[in-house]
Amino acid sequence: MRPPLRLWRRWRGCSFFTDGIISCCSTMARSSFVANGPSPAIVRRCVSMPAISFGKCCMIGLVCLLLGEQQGQAEGLASKARVVPAHQSERHLKNIRQLTVGRQNAEAYFSFNGNKLIFQSTNNWMKDTYAAMLKPADAGLGCYQMYVMDLESNTVRLVSTGTGATTCGYFFPGDRRVLYSSTYATGPNCPPKPKREGAYRWALDDYDLYAVRIDGQEMQRLTSSSGYDAEATVSPDGKTIVWTSVKDGDLDLYAMNLDGSRVRRLTNEIGYDGGAFFSPDSKRIVYRASHPTEQAEIEKYQDLLKQNLVEPGQLELYVMNADGSGKRQVTSNGASNFSPFYFHDGKRIIFSSNVETKGEGGRPSFHLYAIGEDGQGLERLTFDGQFNSFPMFSPDGKRVVWVSDRGTKAPGEFNVFLADWVP
Repeated sequence: MRPPLRLWRRWRGCSFFTDGIISCCSTMARSSFVANGPSPAIVRRCVSMPAISFGKCCMIGLVCLLLGEQQGQAEGLASKARVVPAHQSERHLKNIRQLTVGRQNAEAYFSFNGNKLIFQSTNNWMKDTYAAMLKPADAGLGCYQMYVMDLESNTVRLVSTGTGATTCGYFFPGDRRVLYSSTYATGPNCPPKPKREGAYRWALDDYDLYAVRIDGQEMQRLTSSSGYDAEATVSPDGKTIVWTSVKDGDLDLYAMNLDGSRVRRLTNEIGYDGGAFFSPDSKRIVYRASHPTEQAEIEKYQDLLKQNLVEPGQLELYVMNADGSGKRQVTSNGASNFSPFYFHDGKRIIFSSNVETKGEGGRPSFHLYAIGEDGQGLERLTFDGQFNSFPMFSPDGKRVVWVSDRGTKAPGEFNVFLADWVP
């Protein structure tokens, strides 16, 4: 006779945060039996709430007990992370987990300690006074807002204002503050989307860079120039911000100190330079660029720029020293190569490209690739889905996070995925 199912629960304890929040977690398993023994299905549940007096702390246990009865009520969060089988050719990816569900979720980047992710989403997790496993509203957002996901407590919180559009989030050293770009200073509404006329174009809305605590408080504006200031990242040594700006009439890369001081221009070639990330030792920068050379191409680029538009088309990868010297091209395949990030060893680069579909009719597909900093040894890493991009390795190089449309149920849906990296 088959043994009955058994339930067991292991308490993981409570964490007290500096913003007055308590997060309590438990692990529960339903143990079934297979031919070679028990096979527990483990579920982790957490709850976060404002701190209360010590005499009432015992009530937290009762609240946590309820979590076992509320499975399936919190959607779209890491607590519902779904294990996704890797394509048979994705030999570098193991234990793939889907962290978000539905609508558009993009540009997820690790904190310095590797325990959190900052990401942008059109899912409408309502702003709350504390981090909690909240179900997104039925109606999504018209443009991105910025969120921080705690990979340990399985909670998500809004860190942007909830107005305007936000993009390109990143952590500061210490993981108590984050950096992102927003249009909220120009108005509470989402900027209008450009009309699609043939080739893909993106709008250069009036973004500025902001620094803010992860609870959304103490916002500091770092740029105030007219036009586009976005695509900002922070060096691993925690000293420098690099970002793209149109402040001098072209889309170039700039660097500054964390407080916005000592601004210096790093690129000056005609065309778009952006999507920059530092090497692990903070001495080099990898970025994407599109530099028109023919006069007709230059005039078209400059005309679109006057309309606050850019038509990226062909993008190649470049590297340079952190001071802007020593620029050299990494790729030269004529495709759209973007979202580059260094491997942990600083010798290779992971990036997204449509190099294998650039000349085909129909829908192009973007996949993750690896290449040496010298441009040699191109290797395809993903094979599932039509869009895989925005990869980033954890600080220890053991995990990779990226965005993909694999397994989606609706057109235009993108989700955040996390996997163990197999060298």
